[in-house]
Amino acid sequence: MARTHVTPAGRLTVAQGTAMYVGAVLGTGVIALPALAAQAAGPASLLAWLGLVVLSAPLAAAFAALGARHPDAGGVSTYARLAFGDRAATVVGWCFYFAVPPSAAAAALFGGEYAASALGGGTGVATLTAAGLMVIVTVSNASGLRVTGRVQLALAGLLVALLVVAVALSLPHARLDNLRPFAPHGLGAVGSAAALLVWSFAGWEAITHLAGEFRRPARDLPRATAAAVVLVGVLYLSVAFATVAVLGPAAADARAPLGDLLALGIGGSARLLAAVAALLLTLGAMNAYWAGAAKLGAALGRDGALPAWLTRGSVAGEVPRRSLAVVAVLSFLALAVVYVVGTGIRPLVLMTNGSFVAVYAVGVAAAIRLLPRGRARTAALLALAAVVLLVAASGVYLVWPLLVTVAALVYVRLARRRAGLVLPAGAVSEP
Repeated sequence: MARTHVTPAGRLTVAQGTAMYVGAVLGTGVIALPALAAQAAGPASLLAWLGLVVLSAPLAAAFAALGARHPDAGGVSTYARLAFGDRAATVVGWCFYFAVPPSAAAAALFGGEYAASALGGGTGVATLTAAGLMVIVTVSNASGLRVTGRVQLALAGLLVALLVVAVALSLPHARLDNLRPFAPHGLGAVGSAAALLVWSFAGWEAITHLAGEFRRPARDLPRATAAAVVLVGVLYLSVAFATVAVLGPAAADARAPLGDLLALGIGGSARLLAAVAALLLTLGAMNAYWAGAAKLGAALGRDGALPAWLTRGSVAGEVPRRSLAVVAVLSFLALAVVYVVGTGIRPLVLMTNGSFVAVYAVGVAAAIRLLPRGRARTAALLALAAVVLLVAASGVYLVWPLLVTVAALVYVRLARRRAGLVLPAGAVSEP
């Protein structure tokens, strides 16, 4: 029978947990995606934003219910183990753990491009800025989760304030004429916009790896989730509406829409202020994901899905520095590949989306199997609809998590052979 690991009480408060969620989900999506979605569907892109906000609510609720009942550093990997056994847990763990480095490189480059826009210097400045962001996040997490939680709370507060200021000061320039024609490319383009916005709504599973770090997971995690869903939804819809109603047709070509909104509200280029906002967004997202991924790596080492050398830090309150080092090294490697080969950010984003959709699919299936009847089970069933749409939007980029799945299963088989624990076909071992 699978074990649920009992850990000491953590130290994250509801406010800090909400901030971690805001950083993980709001992240870098608000920097550029409102303009990209407007380019795809015009003002009708607002329907895509609204639809994903609505669909994200049951998805977040399902993961919060799982985290509250099974607070463990393994997160979705643990839920997969409880529901389907070790192999499913290993696959989910690998998909999430090895999706974070490319997503970190992409997110850091999003922020770096804003810095390059403000300071000049092009790709070189963007890459150096991205590397600097990675260093900051690594040091913050290596200092321990107490520091990480406080840093995240401060970043989220500053971020929300900047977004509110940008929207509030630019809205007087909004024109209803900018909403016409509402669907210049047809309503079918709303689906294309939604596919782009998957990046913006990935993150509801990330904080489950930190569930054991909450002071009272059963009470605090659902509260933090509910607060984050409302806050993220309001902010996304506000920025998206302002981008379309204020910038009008120019929104489709805006490389720094947040900077354009600030410029209209404050005057001047406001590029430096926009760069500060972008860097805060990027730090928040990377901080949350690296904290969760580092904990997950330690848990996977503990459970035999990765080398046991990574185990240290899997217990609540411990700092998983070894796993954090692996995440950092792989993230810098991904950044270096993008810079040297010149592939751009798009492949990193789409690979990441494919991996996270795979994690969501298994996580929701586990929620339907593990959660008791009631509101939690209903949320999981509603989340299934969201996952189906995300799978459809991912398309060919589901090949990446498929390759990771094969690699995970091969690793486990080889590890068992080395340990002399080869199992009969169809057997499932338990830790």
